[in-house]
Amino acid sequence: MTALEVAIKKMSRVPGVIVTQYVEQVPAGKTTPDFSRKPMPLTVQEGRKAIFRATVTGEPAPTVTWGRNKGKLDQEKYRTRFEGRTKEYILEIPKATPDLGDTYKCNISNEYGEASCTFLLKVAAGSDKDQGDQDFRKMLKKTVIVTRKKQLPPKKEGEIDPKLLELLVSAPKKRYEKICLDFGVSDFRWLLKRLNQMKKERAEEQAKVVEGLGNVKQIEVKPNGRAEFGFELTPRNPKSAINLYRDGILVPYGKDNNSKFRLQKIGTKFVFSVKDPQPEDAGFYQVDVDETNVLATDFQVPAVEFTGKIKDVKAVECDDAVFQCVLSKPLNGITWSVHDTTLEDGDKYEITVSEDKLIHTLKVKDCAVADNGTYYAIAGITSSSASLTVKADPNRRKQKEDDLAKLALEQQVKPQENEDLEAAEEDAAEATPSPAKPAPGDGGDGKGDSKADGEGDGNASGGKTDKDMKDGEGDNKKEEDDATNQKKKRLRAGPLVPETVTDRSAQFVSGLSDTTAHVDERAELSCKLSNETSEGNWYKDGKLLTPKDGVTMIKDGACHKLIIDSCKEDDSAMYRFEAEGRKSEATLSVQDPPKINPEALGKFTKTVTVRAGETAEWKLPISGRTPMNVQWYKDDEEVFSGQNSKIETSPTESQLRLTKCQRKNSGQVQIKIKNEFGTVEAVSTLVVLDKPTAPQGPVDIMESAVTSVEFKWKPPKDSGGCPILGYILERQQAGRNKWTNLGEIPGSNPTYKDSDVDPGRRYCYRIKAKTADGISDYLQTEDIPAGMLRYPGSPSAPKVSSAFKDCINLIWSAPCDTGGTKIVGYNLEKHKKGSTYWSLVNQDGPITCTKCAVKDIFEGGEYEFRVSAINLSGAGDPSIPCDTVIARDPMKPPGKVTDLKLTSSNYTTFSLAWTKPKEVKEVEDEAQGYYVGIRPLESLEWTRCNVNPIARTSYTVVGLKAMETYWVRVIATNYGGNGEPQCFDKYIIAMPPPVKPKFKGRNMKSFMVVKSGNTVRLQINFEASPLPDICWMKDGFPVAKHVTISNTDKGSQFFIPTAERSDSGIYTITVKNLVGLESFNVEIRVTDDPKPPGPVELDQNIPGTVTLSWTPSPDEKRDDRLHYMVTQRDSVKPTWRMVADNLYNNKFTVVNTVPGREYYFRVFAKNDMSLSAPSETPAWGTKKEREKFKLTIRERKPLNLESSPSFIVPLKRRTAPKGYECCMSCAIKGNPSPRVTWYRDNISLNTDANYYITNVCGVCSLFILRVGSTAGAEYKVAIQNQLGTSESSMILNVRVSHHHKKITPPS
Repeated sequence: MTALEVAIKKMSRVPGVIVTQYVEQVPAGKTTPDFSRKPMPLTVQEGRKAIFRATVTGEPAPTVTWGRNKGKLDQEKYRTRFEGRTKEYILEIPKATPDLGDTYKCNISNEYGEASCTFLLKVAAGSDKDQGDQDFRKMLKKTVIVTRKKQLPPKKEGEIDPKLLELLVSAPKKRYEKICLDFGVSDFRWLLKRLNQMKKERAEEQAKVVEGLGNVKQIEVKPNGRAEFGFELTPRNPKSAINLYRDGILVPYGKDNNSKFRLQKIGTKFVFSVKDPQPEDAGFYQVDVDETNVLATDFQVPAVEFTGKIKDVKAVECDDAVFQCVLSKPLNGITWSVHDTTLEDGDKYEITVSEDKLIHTLKVKDCAVADNGTYYAIAGITSSSASLTVKADPNRRKQKEDDLAKLALEQQVKPQENEDLEAAEEDAAEATPSPAKPAPGDGGDGKGDSKADGEGDGNASGGKTDKDMKDGEGDNKKEEDDATNQKKKRLRAGPLVPETVTDRSAQFVSGLSDTTAHVDERAELSCKLSNETSEGNWYKDGKLLTPKDGVTMIKDGACHKLIIDSCKEDDSAMYRFEAEGRKSEATLSVQDPPKINPEALGKFTKTVTVRAGETAEWKLPISGRTPMNVQWYKDDEEVFSGQNSKIETSPTESQLRLTKCQRKNSGQVQIKIKNEFGTVEAVSTLVVLDKPTAPQGPVDIMESAVTSVEFKWKPPKDSGGCPILGYILERQQAGRNKWTNLGEIPGSNPTYKDSDVDPGRRYCYRIKAKTADGISDYLQTEDIPAGMLRYPGSPSAPKVSSAFKDCINLIWSAPCDTGGTKIVGYNLEKHKKGSTYWSLVNQDGPITCTKCAVKDIFEGGEYEFRVSAINLSGAGDPSIPCDTVIARDPMKPPGKVTDLKLTSSNYTTFSLAWTKPKEVKEVEDEAQGYYVGIRPLESLEWTRCNVNPIARTSYTVVGLKAMETYWVRVIATNYGGNGEPQCFDKYIIAMPPPVKPKFKGRNMKSFMVVKSGNTVRLQINFEASPLPDICWMKDGFPVAKHVTISNTDKGSQFFIPTAERSDSGIYTITVKNLVGLESFNVEIRVTDDPKPPGPVELDQNIPGTVTLSWTPSPDEKRDDRLHYMVTQRDSVKPTWRMVADNLYNNKFTVVNTVPGREYYFRVFAKNDMSLSAPSETPAWGTKKEREKFKLTIRERKPLNLESSPSFIVPLKRRTAPKGYECCMSCAIKGNPSPRVTWYRDNISLNTDANYYITNVCGVCSLFILRVGSTAGAEYKVAIQNQLGTSESSMILNVRVSHHHKKITPPS
């Protein structure tokens, strides 16, 4: 089928690369071309060489072409080639000139697609000797001064690399082994002494510029693609310069995410990172603070790829999950990480590496649901990722916990039984000979697989780890014990030798395996066929082997073995076994590591003893393949030929001679022999005998009496290698020059008592130590006085051990200060309470012991006692008097207290109360005090809360641990002893009374709006007992790591230092204890001032309306509560008024616009925080279309307006109270205006002054100012004009009040 040609753009894993796919579907096993490493931009000096390198992938292999923007590539100026070893395509410019500075392009293509990328070349102009002074000054201004750090000394042949020591100084101890392996050092123990000295010196230098340095992390490539390293640092000067160097050259760095080299500082934590690391970024990085080094790390970028990437793994809870990857070249180790955390080999994770260092494995032990996530394998700057999915299985987890609990119980019950079992296993292991190694491919280190087409396969599934190799090199004795088991085998990875098979009756069950053997040792190659009757032949480098060749060929059923009893170096070859058309090959490597003759080794390990000034010599025969590197060490420091040491080494022997040995040369002498196959060591001891050093002071004066002086000293620090036989003493009296020999005393007891002294004299002594090798220098004492009066100190206060009515027994302790002489006795004094006279108890002489029974007492008397010590100078000061004691027989202990109860409690105290026990004659006496004791639930010992008895019947126990469980008891006591304890029936918990959680505070906020970048702080107060568990959740999930939660027993504080929009959500606090739980929700919305919407467009579809549409605000996608508000003003009213709000779309129609007016509109974006700046429209309006005004004048008709008089509103009947005003009115019309006449009972009133008559616009009124009793009558109004007459009448009634009383004012 022919694929249709298309152009599909794809994403490349390398930034800046464009991949185009030509077909809709790429066939299986084929890929489109892509860059695994693209060319990097360069800036070179004019005249220098510029090289661009690219590594590509694709199947079939793509074609690579180079180009530039300005013109074509000239073959004279450019060279292109392919480097087969590194698989790199190279564009080389031998001599860069300014005109070659351009943007270049690299294209790769095959039949399924193409990929391309661009890169820049900058050429810096060089200097010109012929230019003038002015041009030279310009050139100087453009010169860049590169600050360089002092370079480390270069590595010398046979010595350790200085970089290794710099790295070890900064690295933690757990990384020593990995760093040493990278430098080819398998045993670093001999470096420790030198390393410790360097660390001490470096710490002294760092202390001058920094106050604290810790948590140093070496450089590692993180899953996010950055290489990071850092430390925690507190500089003494906050303005100290922090410089970064790579290979001694200063590297500029920035603080933003786009910087190639970035420094991120969080508090005292400094993190350097390299963005998008490339091979040219590799180097030796150092960080200095004011020219003092604080960190050194080596960034290596090996050219390695993943030929087999790690794959997704699914596991069930409590099972193990395994990730495995295969590299294109060997590496000592790679970095495994999850959640941006580097994984270390330990109890949870097991990291292993195959013997050929190509297969790297990570095992996640005892998987849990929390182990879900993406795991990364990082080799150099290349990474591979896969996910781990753990399925929960509660039954299995519970079963495992039960098994662990059962196992722990068994180990606790039968510890001795387990120890006996281990001892029996060890004895059995020692008694049982080591079993022979299983044959390769037969269930041992390798496995074989036979296929239908006749191919055999033998794969390596295990190998010797780096730790095994180090242990094998470090312990020579272990090598000798395990000599018969050190056939180092490595199974072949890959298929067996393919061959055309015509007979399929015989197949390889397991193939041959690569084998390593030592010279003169036995080697064995074996394979297994599926048919026991098949015969085969053995070949060495293609040559058929026979028994005459010194080998043994054995056929044991289906197993075929080739045995070489004593290997030689020429036995190293490729061996092949053929049977019925099938073949299997393996390599035998014969090695000759260094060896030491056991007899010579036994002589070498014996201790060499010489006297000071003599010569010590060691000689050791050696054998092994040359060249061999022989090194001698003295106390872990390498010894070289010099003034007092000489080393002679030949292929068969090495000799060390130390001349003029001194006592300080005593120690361990070690030889280390190494060649390409291994290392062997031997250790001897040197002892140099010399005279002892002087005895050690200061001299302690044990006694300085009138008649004797006794003192002691310390033995010599160095006895010279021989025991101390004795001490020689000399004495000199102060003020004289003569020294008197006092003789020699045994060396077992360094003390001396001089009894031949004069009172008041001062003496000086010399002390010399004596051994079989000589006499030491002397130790001279200071002047020791004899016969000075010095009284002893005070003894301790006497204590009453027992008291009766006729005897009181006392004891006391000797004084700490004896006054320089021994204590000869004590004086005991007594006096009755209330008296000031002290009487001596021991009238017969001093008491020689520290106890006394006083019998000179009266029954019922209250006494106090004191004691003083006596030495050769006399009696010292008396002690403090003892407590008052009553001379009476012992009392009976009291009974139990009653009504013991708990009055109150909190998290740290108990308050107790009880009733005094009753007194029972001759059984239980009266209680004189009480002791309160507590015992934690898990403890078996009681603790007294009060040292001295308390007299009251209440007590508060303090200093308890919150929520701890205690037993409490109270004991009554008196002089007769303690009574029986009274305990609570149940234990007591240190907590207040139980209270269900409830939230407190009237101002608790359930909704908060916070501006992005500000701090969020919530204080939730609650009341709960016992102490509750507090849990914060965001939208049902745990809160993020940057959220700080601070809990107390009365509240919880929620704190976000810098809020971001992603922090918006509903936060729930749940407070739960044994009584119940309570929750509270707080909605936090983190937003910012909204950005204004885009341009506003106006559209009029219907007259009198206008539709506004605008581009959404950029914040609309990030803020779901963002809406819009529209305001308007017109040319008539200049004020803005809101026409629409809470608009969640981007369109609005304004209605009722008036033609002829200009309108202005504003659109605002609005959220919970504020309004945005407006987006305004230009003036908008419609013109008012005016029609021509037409005036039509109607023809006038004659109009007669005359009319006869008539009433519009006639008179109405009224009733008026007597003595009040009354008004009568009516409305009339008529043209011409009629004449109005008022009548009362047909009598005209127009001329009567008692009435007030008005006519205003046709409204005629008659006012009666005071209604009398005779005012009641018929009233009539008559109107008349030339066209006629009209009348209207009414009746006025007068109402008289019958309840009216006249009030006479008081006289």
